[in-house]
Amino acid sequence: MKLYTDFGNFQTLKVLSAVKIAGIAIEKTDVDHGAQVVPYLKKSRLPVLEVSPNKFLFSANSIVSYLFSSQQQQTLGDEEQQWLEWESVVLQPVALPYLTSALGHEKPEKDLLKSFPPLLQELDNGLRDRQYLVGEKPSAADVVLFGTVFPLLQDKLFNDILHQFPAVRTWINTIQSQKAVQEAINEVTRGTGAKAFKQSLLTQPVPSVPVSAVANVPVPISKKQTTNANNIPQFSASDVPEVEKVSAHEAEAAFTAWAADSKHFPCPLPRKHPILPVDGGRNILITSALPYVNNVPHLGNIIGCVLSADAFSRFCRLRNYNVLYICGTDEYGTATETKALEEGLTPQEICDKYNKLHTEIYQWFNIDFDYFGRTTTVQQTEIAQDIFWRLHERGFILSDSIEQLHCSHCDKFLADRYVEGTCPLCGFDDARGDQCDGCGRLINATELKNPRCKLCQKKPSPRVSQHLFLDLPQLEPQLKSHLDKVFSSGTWTTNSRTITSSWIRDGLKPRCISRDLKWGTPVPLEGYTDKVFYVWFDAPIGYLSITANYTDHWKKWWKNPEKVELYNFLGKDNVPFHSVIFPSCLLGADDNYTVVNHMVATEYLNYEDTKFSKSRGTGVFGDQAKDTGIPADIYRFYLLYVRPESQDSSFSWDDLLLKNNSELLNNLGNFINRALMFLSNNFGGVVQEMIIEDEDKQLLALINRELATYITNMDHGRLRDGIRNILTISRLGNQYMQSNKPWVHVKGSAEEKKRAGTVVSLSANVASLLSVLLIPYMPDTSATIQKQLNYPPDAIIISDTFLCRLPPGHALGKPSPLFQKIEASTIAELKTKFAGKPSPPNPATPSAKVQTPAVPNGPIPAGKGDAKSASDPAEVSRLTQEVSNQGNRVREMKAAKADKKDIETEVAKLLELKRILALAQGDDTSSSATGVSKKKGKKK
Repeated sequence: MKLYTDFGNFQTLKVLSAVKIAGIAIEKTDVDHGAQVVPYLKKSRLPVLEVSPNKFLFSANSIVSYLFSSQQQQTLGDEEQQWLEWESVVLQPVALPYLTSALGHEKPEKDLLKSFPPLLQELDNGLRDRQYLVGEKPSAADVVLFGTVFPLLQDKLFNDILHQFPAVRTWINTIQSQKAVQEAINEVTRGTGAKAFKQSLLTQPVPSVPVSAVANVPVPISKKQTTNANNIPQFSASDVPEVEKVSAHEAEAAFTAWAADSKHFPCPLPRKHPILPVDGGRNILITSALPYVNNVPHLGNIIGCVLSADAFSRFCRLRNYNVLYICGTDEYGTATETKALEEGLTPQEICDKYNKLHTEIYQWFNIDFDYFGRTTTVQQTEIAQDIFWRLHERGFILSDSIEQLHCSHCDKFLADRYVEGTCPLCGFDDARGDQCDGCGRLINATELKNPRCKLCQKKPSPRVSQHLFLDLPQLEPQLKSHLDKVFSSGTWTTNSRTITSSWIRDGLKPRCISRDLKWGTPVPLEGYTDKVFYVWFDAPIGYLSITANYTDHWKKWWKNPEKVELYNFLGKDNVPFHSVIFPSCLLGADDNYTVVNHMVATEYLNYEDTKFSKSRGTGVFGDQAKDTGIPADIYRFYLLYVRPESQDSSFSWDDLLLKNNSELLNNLGNFINRALMFLSNNFGGVVQEMIIEDEDKQLLALINRELATYITNMDHGRLRDGIRNILTISRLGNQYMQSNKPWVHVKGSAEEKKRAGTVVSLSANVASLLSVLLIPYMPDTSATIQKQLNYPPDAIIISDTFLCRLPPGHALGKPSPLFQKIEASTIAELKTKFAGKPSPPNPATPSAKVQTPAVPNGPIPAGKGDAKSASDPAEVSRLTQEVSNQGNRVREMKAAKADKKDIETEVAKLLELKRILALAQGDDTSSSATGVSKKKGKKK
């Protein structure tokens, strides 16, 4: 194969990157700008790949597809094809004219810049929670999109916009750090930077799709403008129009529903405690994983269970489902004993202290439990022991011996957390009995070398202890039968199905349910009364005991599977205990228990590019959020917006600023405020007669589409998609106001003024719908909107269609702005405040001494571990990413005009990281340190 290209052709960057990644040998021939290579084309097209004599490919995207398909020996997947089409139809028609003006003519067309933010937002959304656009390594989509974005990076104005999109920036750094891509960049630019692209750009053909056609892309993601499971926008040329046409039948049906007699509108059911199941209604029992009482929940914990369940339960109430939402603190177990020792308190005092703290945190976040309890109760003991006896009587409890470490000085068997010693795998001398912080691997306490009791530092000795086991293999047939039924009828997230199925596939094994502890529910069986139930037998029973503390009629919820649907909200790490162990206990107890029907599990939420850590002060914890000055509703909105539904996601301060200032302030807040203010200023705050025209019916129909999708998404626990439906309705409202220009009509004839009254009164009704749909996400904001609308309480319900809840003559309250702009300087301060200490070095790795930079204070001494670090590709890759991340941090602080001393501190870290990277790559230590300091200090 032969590749023909001119110098500085950014399209060639795509091709050469693909060639080098795919490892395909080609013959490259340089030709003049504008050279005619393909004989049957009237105009020059470069680059060109001659696949075989006189058979040419002259579209860079087609060439990349061909090369990747050849390497993989299969066609590209749907996701790659969608992104390639998006780049060709949407991104490139905007990028190429701007590149030509900025790099070709050196006179950037600033008006074209306005087209980039929505496109970058789409790309940012697609990259959220992932390293690459498709899969676990660079794909054809990554190569093609990077090839178009890379020359834009040479322009300062574009970089100013790019600052707002953290996922895109991280992705750029990831792709650019690939050796194959670096080689391709060097080959295309030959070290001349932006100048390399000038002549080639001036000879590029203009894209066939006009810029004006895509200036308002992306189209809002809705039921009609679809995404795949990974949230990749499926664009085609037909997707360019902003609003899809509505059929006359659909428009008329929407109008008929809208104009119905309000006497027939549904009203919300009263919420009276205690809430009990009702005949003929949909009875939904919601639990969120019980948070451990011994720590403070961070934002990832909050979105992983209580906030997600809260949003769902609020939605269910708005749909008039009969709902009970139960949660509480999990208070028994080793973790509580350990925390009590650390703080010099009794376990009960620890539980009291942290239960109060959890309660206060969830109140601030507006988590609307029906009852929030705790597991250290009489009811917990009674119910747990009853379930145990029923399992024992039916032959589902086994007895077996376990070798454990026993401390003769403390006269007790030691739980894993009470043992420390040397890791048998990596030699780290401060490993715990359950896991080594040095290498991160799981271990058994009896495997530790030189073990010591954490309480007295004496050496424990192994002893045999008798314990009780749940006979899961015997219970497996019952469990599988139940799972087959609920998998087909219920809502189970992909991760909950996958994790559960893997446990079943591998075959269940007996599981220990007792522990040699004092703090827990006592085992009532003779010979085992000095033991307590293991927390993962005991803790899920807390759902039942907490309900029993809420109402004496708890069995109507928990022993009523024919009338009650049970939803579990939890993180993926808790899935097997809720989908395998707990259901097995309830099924085996054979007492008509309500067993899980639906399981909605999240992945993990990280903090920026690392993990939350209380010890290092990294990330926002629940008791700190209220001190940031950011309202609880903003946190709720953002956490649910980035909710890790299909894969891990990250809390990003930059992204929070962007979502607040764009989606909330400029989209949602702007629409509602200008509609209500216009109605207040021009019509005395009174809803006018609405003479509905065809365009208005179109709006009603489009809103009904979004409303139907919102209900479906929420019913299935797709809370993140529900937010997007709300924002799309708001965008439709903004577009409707903008196209109808009531501010013009109100100054015209009597008929034109009536039209203005119709437009703003219909818009006020759209705002009323949004106020209700927002309740699961932003309850305080919703209440504020409804106060400004003077919204009737008996209309706080989500109906199947958009109804006229604010009829002519309805008087509004006083409108005011809903959201405040978050300044970049505020975000910079919060980022610094919650950045925490650097991650601790890995003591088990010889190169760990250089993992976390502190202050650049000279070269790192050579040692026996240095050779390893200098030849470890994984270490080089990790350090390269850290350099990239730190460089971004410095740029962001400078853009936010952070304190000079803080910037200097972060610059020092960046320089040290670069020096360490040079060391890891095998460069001379001292010269690297000097060179980085003097030559690279200004390139951030």
